[in-house]
Amino acid sequence: MTRALTEIQAANAKAVEQLLKAQPVLVAVKSAHEVIPEVSERLFLHSGPPINWENTCGPVRGAAVGAMIYEKLASTESEAMQLLNEGKIQFSPTHDHKAVSPMSGIVSPSMPVFVVKNKAHGNEAYCTINEGVGQAKTLRFGANSKEVLDRLKWIEESLGPALDQVCKMSEIDLKSITAEALRRGDECHNRNKSATSIFFKTITPKLLHTDLDKETIAKILDFVGGNDHFFLNLSMAACKATTDAAHNIKNSTIVTAMTTNGVEFGIRVSGLGNEWFLSPAPRKIKGKLFKGYTQDDANPALGDSYISEPCGIGAFAMAASPAISEFVGSTPMFGIEVTKNMGKITFTKHTDYKIPYLDYEGTPTGICLEKVMRTGIVPVVNTGIAHKQAGIGQIGAGIAYTPIGSFKSAAASFKAKYNIKL
Repeated sequence: MTRALTEIQAANAKAVEQLLKAQPVLVAVKSAHEVIPEVSERLFLHSGPPINWENTCGPVRGAAVGAMIYEKLASTESEAMQLLNEGKIQFSPTHDHKAVSPMSGIVSPSMPVFVVKNKAHGNEAYCTINEGVGQAKTLRFGANSKEVLDRLKWIEESLGPALDQVCKMSEIDLKSITAEALRRGDECHNRNKSATSIFFKTITPKLLHTDLDKETIAKILDFVGGNDHFFLNLSMAACKATTDAAHNIKNSTIVTAMTTNGVEFGIRVSGLGNEWFLSPAPRKIKGKLFKGYTQDDANPALGDSYISEPCGIGAFAMAASPAISEFVGSTPMFGIEVTKNMGKITFTKHTDYKIPYLDYEGTPTGICLEKVMRTGIVPVVNTGIAHKQAGIGQIGAGIAYTPIGSFKSAAASFKAKYNIKL
């Protein structure tokens, strides 16, 4: 092995050690402006790499309009759009503020966010609260009706503070929930039924020990228990806290972020700092569309939830979830094939996230840029499919193959910085 490869191996071992030993726990639920001070009435966050407002896709525009009305910065959709077009609100990527958000991913100051601490490293990460299943009208799919805004206000005034009370009683170990959910058939990106069930069981007795009235507790439990995707946002914050601890390690080729704003897809690599390596967002998604929709209706891949795969869950754990294979229009054997293929571009197998159907083998973890370049195999991600028009919502689900162009650009940057060709 050459000296250069030895240095890369050592750096990658250090980065992956951070991924494996991470201990993400839910410690609080706070308004975004309380924990992300840059977020204000003049600066919102968006999912994905940086993008100018005039280039944003339909769902992001719809979500931004909804956030404007929710924050009482505008009274109508037309007024909100005018202010946005005039540049009255600035936008910044969630990833630049230790945050993530699904799909259209707007984070405004009043929105409650999960506060997740990585106890092994001491860093925090944040994510908004999941609003409901994708076919419901939700801000993350660009909807901004009164129903959507009323739900957001209830999350702000009731659900968020109640969950914060629960966290004050004791932190909630998200890593152990994820590990158990994988054993119960989730892959913890597109399928979170088991993880949500475990979280529901965890918070129920704690809620009963708060001073909340019976009706409030009942509504909270109905909402969480009736939303199979509720754990997704918790998982995203846990993954962000995990990958941030593995970032900025000299010589490391480990991918620490993958995300898309619905127009461009971007990755970050541990040894290359905060530079984004961009390609057009994946448009062709292999999966299953809901009745009445075609690929022409679909927006290109969208959101920050692709932080799952660098942590060894999501598509990398598809072998653990036969049901998700059916949901994305394939077979359990295809899920096993995807997991095994991802093992060809990762550094190791996870020591806690294990797959029963593969004799409790650990999930592939730690995407290596040089292995992607050598094999030509790109990371696969599980994804919901959003309609390209704001507010229509989820129209399907599937898997997307990340664009090789982002990895080629990162490899060129790695060569320029370290004089090492990958």
